Amino acid sequence: MTSAPHPDQSPAPAAAPGQEGGYDFVVVSNRLPVERTVEAGEASWRRSPGGLVAALSPVMARNAGAWVGWHGAPDEVLERFDHDVFHLAPVPLSEQEVADYYEGFSNATLWPLYHDVIAPPEFHRTWWNSYRTVNRRFAERTAEVAAQGATVWVQDYQLQLVPRLLRELRPDLTIGFFNHIPFPPLEIFGQLPWRRAVLEGLAGADLIGFQRPGDAQNFQRCVRRFLDVPFKQGQARFRDGADEWTVHARSYPISIDSGAIEELASRPEVRRRAEEIRHELGDPETVFLGVDRLDYTKGILHRIKAYGELLEDGSLTVGPSVLVQVANPSRERVESYVHLREQVEGLVGHINGQFDTISHTAVRYLHHGYPFEEMVALYLATDVMLVTSLRDGMNLVAKEYVAARADGSGVLVLSEFTGAAEQLKQALLVNPHDIDGLKATMVRAKEMPPAEAKKRMRAMRRHVMGHDVTGWSEAFLRDLARARAEARPAAGQEEER
Repeated sequence: MTSAPHPDQSPAPAAAPGQEGGYDFVVVSNRLPVERTVEAGEASWRRSPGGLVAALSPVMARNAGAWVGWHGAPDEVLERFDHDVFHLAPVPLSEQEVADYYEGFSNATLWPLYHDVIAPPEFHRTWWNSYRTVNRRFAERTAEVAAQGATVWVQDYQLQLVPRLLRELRPDLTIGFFNHIPFPPLEIFGQLPWRRAVLEGLAGADLIGFQRPGDAQNFQRCVRRFLDVPFKQGQARFRDGADEWTVHARSYPISIDSGAIEELASRPEVRRRAEEIRHELGDPETVFLGVDRLDYTKGILHRIKAYGELLEDGSLTVGPSVLVQVANPSRERVESYVHLREQVEGLVGHINGQFDTISHTAVRYLHHGYPFEEMVALYLATDVMLVTSLRDGMNLVAKEYVAARADGSGVLVLSEFTGAAEQLKQALLVNPHDIDGLKATMVRAKEMPPAEAKKRMRAMRRHVMGHDVTGWSEAFLRDLARARAEARPAAGQEEER
């Protein structure tokens, strides 16, 4: 079916590729930066939460930017429309494409593969064909809305073919790509039957950004092995017929809107809510907290198991201690996620059945999302933050917790397999696969002297407050502009010859 924008959004002007009416800055992501809401039977749009939207909104406002993405409803076609500072160009997806391109190839093939095969990836040709079809649709939509010489920034693993497809459609564009999740080592990536096509798709970008230097190095090794193109000092030359260009691959660790979180945490109503949360939990001496999407990469089972064993051996006691686990629903139609939820809820039930008292609960398990103000209050109510990911590109929850702790209190237990561990070195770093080591670190965090805790937290806060999400986006876009500026004179000289 076809649906028009809500009445309070005006249609964006149509534009021929590269002509007047197009946009000088275009972001391309799987989802648009808005969510549809229905109140009193009336549909409208609101800005989506999240660091990426917050980081790119000022860039959109300054550069007459457009955002290309799916609006979230299958089998529905929307015309382009404006909302807030965004010019939105929806890309339609059918119900079958959501199943094959998104739930299938993106989240049951690429996601587990890129996270070091924590769950076995599935390889299906029908999923791959859908992924190719949808990526081409995104590229074509982007080519329609981009002005001549525009800058296009493609986001994440769902759209890895878009850069090369877009370069073929619009060689005048400056193309950046950012990979928000880990990029696997050669031995793991090599399992992908369509490895060459994915690498060639990414290599259509002028600049490819990764969370960590190791991710950029993994990508470079894969390109050398499977495309026979060597990287030198982070850059490589590619040729396609008469077209030749330079690809740069570097790390740009993403961050958060740390100032906004600090301001929110200072509000009296948020601080009062933090006090209420501790009282609702029974005024324990120590609150342990985990906040994650319900995903097998997050190590939720590992931390709950460790907590249960600490109760069993008497190192912790229900009442003085409590574990709060917020597990935001995620990919609920993907079989591995359904199984994970059953495992987590079974383990929580077992521990609570064994250790709950009339007045206290051992594990307070919350399988739903919360407004961000409530999450900040929960950060303030927490003594020990547990981030035990088995593999994580960055993990912004760790940084959010640090940003909220303006008084320097609190202890962060952080998996060494997160990108954040390379920046927040004063956290208590753990290998979440080592349950005994995790247990010992949790006890150490609980018993840490306040002076040591404050010294560690203040050092982490200096980093988080000095490296926010705006700095991340500015650094990437600055280097993207520089890369393209260096390439264009060379291209012009070749044309003259």
